[in-house]
Amino acid sequence: MASTDKPGGDPEYRTSSTPAPAGVDYFKFDVILRFLLFAASLVAVVVIVTANQTEVIRVPQPVPWPAKFRYSPAFVYFVAALSVTGLYSIITTLASLLASNKPALKTKLLLYFILWDALILGIIASATGTAGGVAYLGLKGNRHVVGWNKICHVYDKFCRHVGASIAVALFGSVVTVLLIWLSAYSIHSRVPK
Repeated sequence: MASTDKPGGDPEYRTSSTPAPAGVDYFKFDVILRFLLFAASLVAVVVIVTANQTEVIRVPQPVPWPAKFRYSPAFVYFVAALSVTGLYSIITTLASLLASNKPALKTKLLLYFILWDALILGIIASATGTAGGVAYLGLKGNRHVVGWNKICHVYDKFCRHVGASIAVALFGSVVTVLLIWLSAYSIHSRVPK
């Protein structure tokens, strides 16, 4: 069967001698956002770890009763998750700095960043949610369950530290979402149109 194609071939399937577009280079913003993620993780961990407070509670007789982050598994998970996030942000900041000088490595690295950033976002969000749930119980209590009374009127310094740490971790979650969007947009801008 004879081909009915024109000598030039189908323009849609023709190979181009021009290279693919370089795309928009946002690696400087990527480094800044990754540094912000590190700072947010570090601040959140330091603030919650220093949230120790001891108050005298009057049960039949006065007893000193401490409140520490390590007494709640949710807060321990929060500290562990944000510590992992801080380490991850250091590693990826260094990788971004090294890749900024090597254009061939940038696109592949962006794809890996999207995948790992999404995983880290899940870790940060789950840790912030669990710590936020426990903090809310400390603030408001649960009148439907015996023994789940509010404690923030007694342990005010501890609750302020926990609340501030959760707020900073929430900022870290937003920074991670921005990192994912930035990487996705950078990859999208590199796709030939």
